[in-house]
This record gives sequence, structure tokens and C-alpha cells, in this order.
Amino acid sequence: MGLTGGIGSGKSAVAARLAELGAVVIDSDRLAREAVAPGTDGLAEVVARFGEQVLGADGALDRPALGKVVFGDETARRDLEAIIHPRVRARTMELAAAAPPDTVVVNDVPLLIEAGLAAQYELVIVVFADEATRVARLVRDRGMTEDEARARIAAQATDEQRRAAAHVAIVNEGTLAELHAAVDEVWHTRLRP
Repeated sequence: MGLTGGIGSGKSAVAARLAELGAVVIDSDRLAREAVAPGTDGLAEVVARFGEQVLGADGALDRPALGKVVFGDETARRDLEAIIHPRVRARTMELAAAAPPDTVVVNDVPLLIEAGLAAQYELVIVVFADEATRVARLVRDRGMTEDEARARIAAQATDEQRRAAAHVAIVNEGTLAELHAAVDEVWHTRLRP
């Protein structure tokens, strides 16, 4: 199954709860970071394409520097995706194949809708929160300005696009306990009935 949601929606909290309930969660963001870790051919390819300015003093990828290069530049973003996505897909397949039989495997894919991947999953769970809530979370939790948060939200799929792909919608605008209750209900009704 696929799990997605816009930046600041609380998708990671949903993934964590699903893991607590027994799912194997394959985190595409983590796999993307691993694909360009120091010493990998992925990092070498990123540097060959974008230059040494995307490296930090420690030789690791400087994500904010790379973000400035690719954010708003469609060609650069596509080039980066062409480097990272095949590596993430290959590792995802390895991890899914290694999961024990009868395990719920959750593919946590932040840009599932944007990448056109919804059809690959028999069940897509989308986490929603209104824009004001998402902006407040991004400012509070990630240190973004309101303008930066709104720009990131605007660069992603719309809620309408996500709703069109969702088999299950989880609204995350309340407490963590309320979110856990919603996830638990999905677990018991759709994933482990």
C-alpha cells in the first residue's frame, strides 16, 4: 500500500503509528538520503550534474544548497529525480521482498501523487491537513518562514489531486491521540480486518 500526504500534513506520524501496529514501513525519503550518502555512486552522480557547491565541508550532500539549485528549476529537478528515483525503487523492491509473509508493507512516499505512482498500489492512504495547520507546523517544526512553507506547499500536488488518488483519507488537524485513533481504525478495518 502507498502512504502520502503534503508537507506538514503529518504523514510521518501516520507512518510511525502504522509501524507500531506491526506494518513494515519503507520510507522513501530515508532511501533517497541513503542513495546519495557519502561514498555512494548516487552522490558522485549528483556532484557531476550539479557541481561541488552542493557538498558540505564534510563531503556530504548539502541538502539546502541542492534545494536552492533545483527548487523552481524543472529541468534540474527532473535531473535529480533521474539520479535518485531508480535507486530508491530498486531498494524499495528489495525491502518489500524481504518482509515476512502476511506483513502489511507500507510504502511511505511523500511525492506519490506528483510522481504518478498511485496506480501502483492497491490501496493509497492520504493524510490531509488544512493549509494553515500545515504552515504552522512547518514554521514551528522545521524552522521555515511562512512564505517558505507556502511555497513548498504550492510546489506539491493539490488536495484535489490527492483526494482523486486516495482510497482512504486521514484528516490530521487535531491531537496526536485523535490521529492515532484514526490510524487504528484504518488498520483494523482496511489493513487487518
